[in-house]
Amino acid sequence: MFIHENQSPDMIVEPLYLFSFFHLNLAFSSIEEEQRPEVINRCYWPLLRLVREQRLPMGIEVSGYTLETIKTLDPAWIEELRRLCREGLTEFIGSGYVQIIGPLVPAAVNRANQRIGLQVYEGILGLRPQLALVNEQAYSAGIVSIYKETGYQAIIMEWDNPASSHPEWNPEWRYLPQLACGSEGTTLPVIWNKSIAFQKFQRYAHGEIELPEYIEFLNQKRGVGERTLAIYGNDAEIFDFRPGRFHAEAVMGDESEWTRISRLFEAIKTDGGFTMIRPSQVIDFLGHPGAGHRLRLESAEQPVPVKKQAKYNLMRWALTGRDDLGLNTSCWRLFEALAACSDPAESDWKELCYLWSSDFRTHITAKRWQGVQQRLAAMQQRLLPAVPEVAVHRGPASPDAFRVRQEGAFLEIETRHQRLRLNLYRGLAVDGWWDKTISDKPLIRTLPHGYFDDIHYGADFYTGHFVLELPGQPKLTDLSAVDPHWEITNGQLVVHAEITTSLGPVCKEITINADQPKLGIAYHFYWPRCPNGTLRLGHITLNPELFARDSLFFSTHNGGDATETFFIHDKPINHLAPVSALVSASHGLGVTSGIVIVGDATHRLIVEVDKTASAVTGHILYAPVDDHYLYRLIFSAMEMDDTSCHVQTRSCFKNREVSLCLRSSGSMTTNSRS
Repeated sequence: MFIHENQSPDMIVEPLYLFSFFHLNLAFSSIEEEQRPEVINRCYWPLLRLVREQRLPMGIEVSGYTLETIKTLDPAWIEELRRLCREGLTEFIGSGYVQIIGPLVPAAVNRANQRIGLQVYEGILGLRPQLALVNEQAYSAGIVSIYKETGYQAIIMEWDNPASSHPEWNPEWRYLPQLACGSEGTTLPVIWNKSIAFQKFQRYAHGEIELPEYIEFLNQKRGVGERTLAIYGNDAEIFDFRPGRFHAEAVMGDESEWTRISRLFEAIKTDGGFTMIRPSQVIDFLGHPGAGHRLRLESAEQPVPVKKQAKYNLMRWALTGRDDLGLNTSCWRLFEALAACSDPAESDWKELCYLWSSDFRTHITAKRWQGVQQRLAAMQQRLLPAVPEVAVHRGPASPDAFRVRQEGAFLEIETRHQRLRLNLYRGLAVDGWWDKTISDKPLIRTLPHGYFDDIHYGADFYTGHFVLELPGQPKLTDLSAVDPHWEITNGQLVVHAEITTSLGPVCKEITINADQPKLGIAYHFYWPRCPNGTLRLGHITLNPELFARDSLFFSTHNGGDATETFFIHDKPINHLAPVSALVSASHGLGVTSGIVIVGDATHRLIVEVDKTASAVTGHILYAPVDDHYLYRLIFSAMEMDDTSCHVQTRSCFKNREVSLCLRSSGSMTTNSRS
């Protein structure tokens, strides 16, 4: 009997139910293709031998692509895995055909990834897994229904980050399965993975701590009630092999790390305080007190929870790496081409899933990056034929439709439905935009210096501009004086201006529709080379004198079919807060429908972005200030982290367009999620 140090002597501490699973991924970003046989021999075979020799009820998670690759390189390994699964000595866990960041891709691609993954599992192993590991532990409410319709009985997701933004959760819930609530009201049991626990396991295996210390760590997790704990739920390729991602990777010692792992499991099996179970057996605990709570893992502060420490956030696969923006934008174009086909080939969906793999967006080697570009170009050539330029028919100016006047620094444009005021001294920044059918107050505006008394907000908060920040250099913006010209084109008035920058020109266009309240903002970047930094643009600053503070919300799609809606609840939010000097942002929105909606219970502002022109991400900034608030929607086209620190310059802005379209509507009708 073990008495926990924080329990009284008369309290009997129950045994701890331990489970583990290993994640196998031959697409690992920093592993060259010719190294794959070595990985199989040094990492994958020792894992299977460990399971057989100790008869461990261990989980093994493998993507369909990795299974196909192993079958080609070492079919005997596949046969042994099949036998272990058939004998019940191991449990196979699914994840899809490849590792895809679900909240960054359209629902149809997520669905294809799971569908094709199951086809591969059944074809190679003759089974359908019960459990699914959320890829890279990047979760959104929208993807829950896709896992459920695929047939999975539960998902595995990290506890630590969702719990960090839900202080109301009982800490005991981490030891039992709960129910993850999807955006359509769907629920699916969630089995918790834990970053601290599996990192502790890694430290033991790498010889950084010894067995008594690790066993003591496990004993501290025991309690007076039955608990489950994932002692490992991460990569297999880091034991007796070093992928080469980081300069600070653990040094391999003289003793095999798999030998140390074997010794650990032997100690656990002989310790009466622990019981080893299969990962799927955690579901059996749903009937226990403290289990089965309906939880929303996401929050307004953290709409897409991701694994491990804060540097692992959505931007890691969206806007960093060698050229995440360019690769993701190309994938969006291919997706639109497939979606437009009446009967797209399954092989094309499979290739698109491959190109959207997360591993090409982090520490991908130069050689493998070149291979990805070749496969991308081949698919583009097949699915994206050259589109001939369409002649633009320019209509005559209509003084009845548009009233244009310039007063000092401002250009004002008015139609029957809307009014726009642009600041010519600040690169066509939007001083105010009115939908006259809704209110006599502007929906969005510039909040001038002095609007807030708080010195922390003693600045101009513009709308419709861009800001490029480069480490150790002054900001580069479009907030400079311009001499625009305008024209009427197909019932729209378009204001053009060119901003000269040290990197090259930026052409900016503001578009006003004659027939309906609709505002367009487009940026055309002509930068042959852009240094590594952050590029935020399309800043939309809501008018705090129009939108009610107590019902503010934002909504979008993050990889699912249904809209995910988040209420502000007057809590500070800053998705673009830097994690460190190296990691420039902390959270974001996938915007996988191309739409973000912001507003209150009465008014909604609908902002559309063209992901096929530039696969930008969305970000919320909200701050209660004095008796007012600052609420902004900001888009990003470039961020920094450890996957991009080696990238000196980027060429993805050589001829890049980023365009926004804004329109308004009445009261909120989206799916409500607090």
